[in-house]
Amino acid sequence: MTAILEMRGITKTFPGVNALDNVNLTVEQGEIHALVGENGAGKSTLMKVLSGVYPHGEYEGHIYFEGEEKRFGGIADSERAGIVIIHQELALVPLLSIAENIFLGNERASRGVIDWGETYRRTEELLARVSLKESPRTKVTHLGLGKQQLVEIAKALSKEVKLLILDEPTSSLNEKDSQALLDLLVDLRAKGVSSILISHKLNEISQVADRITVLRDGATVSTLDCHARQIAEADIVRDMVGRPLNDRFPKREASVGDTLIEVRNWTAHHPVHTDRKVVNDVSFHVRAGEVIGIAGLMGAGRTELAMSLFGRSYGEKISGEVLKSGMPVDVSTVQKAIGNGICYATEDRKSLGLVLIDTIRRNIPLANLKGVAKGIVIDRRKEREVGESYRRRMAIKSSSIDQKTVNLSGGNQQKVVLSKWLFAGPDVLILDEPTRGIDVGAKYEIYSIINDLAASGKAIIVISSEMPELLGITDRIYVMNEGSFVGELPIAEASQEKIMSMILNKGERA
Repeated sequence: MTAILEMRGITKTFPGVNALDNVNLTVEQGEIHALVGENGAGKSTLMKVLSGVYPHGEYEGHIYFEGEEKRFGGIADSERAGIVIIHQELALVPLLSIAENIFLGNERASRGVIDWGETYRRTEELLARVSLKESPRTKVTHLGLGKQQLVEIAKALSKEVKLLILDEPTSSLNEKDSQALLDLLVDLRAKGVSSILISHKLNEISQVADRITVLRDGATVSTLDCHARQIAEADIVRDMVGRPLNDRFPKREASVGDTLIEVRNWTAHHPVHTDRKVVNDVSFHVRAGEVIGIAGLMGAGRTELAMSLFGRSYGEKISGEVLKSGMPVDVSTVQKAIGNGICYATEDRKSLGLVLIDTIRRNIPLANLKGVAKGIVIDRRKEREVGESYRRRMAIKSSSIDQKTVNLSGGNQQKVVLSKWLFAGPDVLILDEPTRGIDVGAKYEIYSIINDLAASGKAIIVISSEMPELLGITDRIYVMNEGSFVGELPIAEASQEKIMSMILNKGERA
């Protein structure tokens, strides 16, 4: 095969950090090439070098595309060459139509006037290529995440893409949408479009990748040929973390006590369509030292339940009762929920969990500013002591506690989020998709933290779209569908098949 891309000896440094160290990457014409590694291994940095986010002169090494050396000065240069990157955080404008988004900055125009007929005609052709049956006039805000991903790919195709880079494209998608996206990549491969797929979902990589390149600590460790032999997930994990990882989930001996939190008849309505219930008469309990899971398909109401419990931060016409150690508690505001020892780590750590432009040191105390204050003034010495303490305790990889959280890997950002809530001193901790977009090594660390919290007597609620995760770390699983709890399983009796049966049959045992 002929190489469409060669990156040779790529080295990129930041103050105090060697992000890439003599990295080599070759992508063949018409292949799906997976790029894997732990958070902080250098995957995103390498792709930013390739796409011109870090222009020529800010790194060492050489990039050859279609046999010619390229020195991209910015994203526009790489896109003109046919290299398009789709980031994990989609770059779409919600209130514009599909057609407007696809041709934003690349308008179909004549003499400065947009040709809407040509715009809609071309959009229909592009949507057909990605098998998206939507009107070009549909606003993006009315599309689910899976369809938005397809719009991003259609936008890339409008730029005559030759090499498509996808960074964690399925991290926020359900199983059906994820499979549709993978099928599209295979279809594009058949039509000659090469792809670089960055993902922590090793089962998806094994399904579609032709070759897999593994990065570790900013260096190329291996390139595995999926056609030469069967590549086991254990082989990929070993190269990623530098050691065999025989158990994905740390073992623990559950030691549960009395009921710590009980929720009775909890109901919440949609904040806009207030006649629609998003949480419907939900009741459950969690004991001290217990980890419970909430399983369900996307849209089942799991996040809505968690956010409505956490200071009524989502929903209208909320009713029901929350008891802690048998006594009713007030959770009507976020401050009161935190004051009563109930904390919530959001699934959207970048938008809702962190102040990305601020440092680790300043993010950790945000939910408990009194803990680092003298009166109404922040004690900078105390703030630094707290930051250093949690950086060591949580093994946050950073140049210092003064590093901005936007420059941390996903796994280390999640550790900062957890540090923030641990410093608030919770008795009940709700974790919404705590390992989304995180590699297997960092996941293990997060699972160990959850175990330690349970061992200290905390009540832990884990919401996850990954059923193996729920089966691996929880003591009981509640199953949610269409806003209601439709079943409960002790972990000894739980399986993916039973959970799906409860969802499909709405609690009726198969």
